[in-house]
Amino acid sequence: MVSHTLLVMSISLFLCLNILLVVHAKDFNQDIDITWGDGRGNILNNGTLLNLGLDQSSGSGFQSKAEYLYGKVDMQIKLVPGNSAGTVTTFYLKSQGLTWDEIDFEFLGNVSGDPYIVHTNVYTQGKGDREQQFYLWFDPTAEFHNYSILWNPSHIVFYIDGKPIREFKNLEALGVAYPKNQPMRMYGSLWNANDWATRGGLVKTNWSQGPFVASFMNYNSENACVWSIVNGTTTTSPCNPGGSSSSSTSASEWFSQRGMDSSNKKVLRWVQRKFMVYNYCKDKKRFSKGLPVECTAKNKNTKS
Repeated sequence: MVSHTLLVMSISLFLCLNILLVVHAKDFNQDIDITWGDGRGNILNNGTLLNLGLDQSSGSGFQSKAEYLYGKVDMQIKLVPGNSAGTVTTFYLKSQGLTWDEIDFEFLGNVSGDPYIVHTNVYTQGKGDREQQFYLWFDPTAEFHNYSILWNPSHIVFYIDGKPIREFKNLEALGVAYPKNQPMRMYGSLWNANDWATRGGLVKTNWSQGPFVASFMNYNSENACVWSIVNGTTTTSPCNPGGSSSSSTSASEWFSQRGMDSSNKKVLRWVQRKFMVYNYCKDKKRFSKGLPVECTAKNKNTKS
């Protein structure tokens, strides 16, 4: 009798846990449009999984249905396994037009056994050239990891599994442009960049290893300010970039954040000391006439 009761309780607990997982799983069909790839991008498992494919003919990509003016967005990604040389998987925010703003995560494929490189960049008014690159300290192909972008009026922070890897501060007072007026969509893609992605293009894509697949789960934009025009008036929900944030505690926390606390700064220094492989702010050969202003400003956001 006791064994039967325990069995029933175990089954009930298992069912409850699975119901909770289903309830909390994000549905890509509600938030995402696959925009290119001619069938190489697919939403699967009742909307909880999105796979992007790449073969010799084409890659694939998607974008968010909504545009955001400030936000914190998260995506769980499992990168292309094996010999992924020449491939690039992306997760980024971007506005439209010739003077666009953009905040980039790009994952540069590798030869089997070599570490993936995460390439980050920030564009303002169509100008980028702010690359920082890092080795990942784990195998990003074995399971899903969480990648996040926090963008508020004070700074932009790139996170991996909750660890900050890069901060780009609002230094408009010093003449450095900062993205603040143009709404951005979230984009993801998998494409062929064998002319530069792996060892500067020395290692080419091995198409016999394809088709290549990158997988995405649990896109979270609940803390992003959805931009829209209602009766000719621009609105953002759930926050107001022109003034205070919404009554939501989580929205208030990320929106009002002016900088990182001491514990996050410590993690940032650790990541940049151990895993940074390129920093534009240290490239005096490239910027022979002087480093960009944000690289030399006090409290700079460069490698320590």
